[in-house]
Amino acid sequence: MEKHQQTLLETVVEQTKGTGVVPCIKLKQKGDWLAYAQAMYDGGARVIEITMTTPGALEGIRAISSAFPGKLWVAAGTVLDAATARQVIEHGGSLLVSPAVVPDVLEVARQSRVPMYCGAFTATECLAAMRAGATMIKVFPAQLGGPKYMTNLKMVFPQIDLIPSGGVHPENAADFIRCGACAVSGARTFMDPEKISQEGMSWITRRVALFIEIIRNAKKDLPPLP
Repeated sequence: MEKHQQTLLETVVEQTKGTGVVPCIKLKQKGDWLAYAQAMYDGGARVIEITMTTPGALEGIRAISSAFPGKLWVAAGTVLDAATARQVIEHGGSLLVSPAVVPDVLEVARQSRVPMYCGAFTATECLAAMRAGATMIKVFPAQLGGPKYMTNLKMVFPQIDLIPSGGVHPENAADFIRCGACAVSGARTFMDPEKISQEGMSWITRRVALFIEIIRNAKKDLPPLP
């Protein structure tokens, strides 16, 4: 029997769930992409995101995907249209992420066999994203509903993979996991300009490692969901 060849989608999902984090690079001006990526990789991240609102994001995606082949999978965040989605894939992006349900972006992901973490919040939005082929649901803004909101969604959609973003921090990350999320994401959570200025890129590495440890421990003894 032939050994199953893991698809890109399966690999990205496995790495996302395995580490439990998708840290995001979000800058107001071009930065040293590889330095940020290396810091996140050294902390244990295997799937990272660059928001398309960051100047030169496509350049960053290409640089990181070329420098870390088979080691680090790069997502594009805030993808809002099909043209941008195609550009991301052409530049080596491995994952599309949106803050909302964007049908034409979901269609590009489906056609290109690239995973899509689709932003949604309400049950109606989650269902629409699932029906359109979303790989995971990025619950945004997660701070609005809080950890227990994950449980509400899992009660009606037990098959759904939830990745909360926005307002996730070390004090509540474990609660999000225990309430039904499979991983967490965020930009400001992992990109504090003041801390980076004071402590350098090692702050990012320690921050990513901290979240991975918190989430790993939270997954060891998960309570049954209602």
